[in-house]
Amino acid sequence: MRAHDVIIIGSGSGNSLLGPDYENLDVAIIDGGTFGGTCLNVGCIPTKMYVYPAEVAQSARELGPLGVTVDVDAADVDWPAIRDRIFGRIDAISEGGLDYRRSLPNVTVYQEHVRFTGPRTLVTDSGQELTAPKIVIASGSRVELPDLPGLDLPQVHTSDTVMRLPEWPARVVIVGGGYIAAEFAHIFHGLGAHVTQLNRSDRLLRGQDREIAERFRESAQDQWDLQLGWTPHAIVPADDGTVTVRSTRTAPEEDRRDAAQQSTVEGPGTREDVADVVLMATGRRPNTDLLDPAAAGLGIDPESGLLRVDEYQRVLDADGNVMDGLWALGDICSPAQLKHVANHEARVVAHNVIHPEDPVAADHRFIPAAVFTHPEIASVGMTEDQARAQHERVAVKSQAFGDVAYGWAMEDRRGVCKVIADPATGQLLGAHLIGPHASILIQPLIQAMSTGQTVQDIARGQYWIHPSLTEVVENALLGLDLD
Repeated sequence: MRAHDVIIIGSGSGNSLLGPDYENLDVAIIDGGTFGGTCLNVGCIPTKMYVYPAEVAQSARELGPLGVTVDVDAADVDWPAIRDRIFGRIDAISEGGLDYRRSLPNVTVYQEHVRFTGPRTLVTDSGQELTAPKIVIASGSRVELPDLPGLDLPQVHTSDTVMRLPEWPARVVIVGGGYIAAEFAHIFHGLGAHVTQLNRSDRLLRGQDREIAERFRESAQDQWDLQLGWTPHAIVPADDGTVTVRSTRTAPEEDRRDAAQQSTVEGPGTREDVADVVLMATGRRPNTDLLDPAAAGLGIDPESGLLRVDEYQRVLDADGNVMDGLWALGDICSPAQLKHVANHEARVVAHNVIHPEDPVAADHRFIPAAVFTHPEIASVGMTEDQARAQHERVAVKSQAFGDVAYGWAMEDRRGVCKVIADPATGQLLGAHLIGPHASILIQPLIQAMSTGQTVQDIARGQYWIHPSLTEVVENALLGLDLD
């Protein structure tokens, strides 16, 4: 059995643990996938590199109210050039990172999958047995697919494969209603494809504030063929190389919470959608089950499948006790499934592995997120529904982008900055934006919540540049009805 000082399972954010404190340790990095993890290879980075040209093209189409007309259609899109620009950079980073880790005298890279055989013992797919007194589990998550006939057809893709299509697809069917579906619907529609989005429920982006989700639904319906309340039951190939997605009308009771929305899913029926490509964007699941967690006695949340950890990212056993020498980070243990959360947890774990006698806790109080669709969405903290459920009184203000000077310049009709606060203390409870540059505009609100600034401090304690778009944030704060 090969012994190391530290074993890291996963080469995404787990790879970033290796700072100066690890130089004199015998470290193993184990990953049976592409080196660099989800974010680099099939997630955040390549998708945003697709989002940018799609956003430029879609924004150009919307210049009519400003007196400018731009002709942008699918014939203008050089898909291989876009694809090769992106992965020419991504693949080189992945390969370079692997080569660098291999070059370090104290690091051994195992390019295999691995599973536990005991609390601190492992075996690779090739049968090599490994052990270490300290093990970090950072093996991420993977695409989750429904049980659907036709998923093995070459026209059917997930987010892992759809970005490397050899040819531009004229017709794309996207199945799902979460952030991955929203971003890829924007990418393919923005670049000129005909997009049909099928979603089982009557609401998109279920984790978002209800007002923001509804505004996005309205925008999505204006852009692509949005079909709510449909569940695919088969994908069937045709002789011409296309496929047909066959769906059944559905209206699950748990999704019919707002009577005003029920009309979108009422009534029986079936539909068929022909596509060159089908993207299954039906969620992700943590890779805990692939590690044989029972063999090590690891604690698993039965509903989410997430590895259970404490505030110091130490792994817990099935009874909730801390397991000596085991830590976890990222999608394997975090319900957020966000790269910046994994990076934060990696910094915490990097310290705690070396200094277990003086551990630092992860800060998960105010986790922000963004959806890079059209229009862009960003959020932090509680939704309005959550705030009202947890607080006796709340103050809420939704400030339209179009009510500030730069919003006039943009002729924006849908963007809004929504802030939620405790009227007695002036503390922000949540912030939600939909509109251009939402992921940037939300940052001062994230900072305020993280540092404990009150609404009054943020709004009046600094200058706000006029007439920048950040005035929508300023005016939203000033519009809150506080004690």
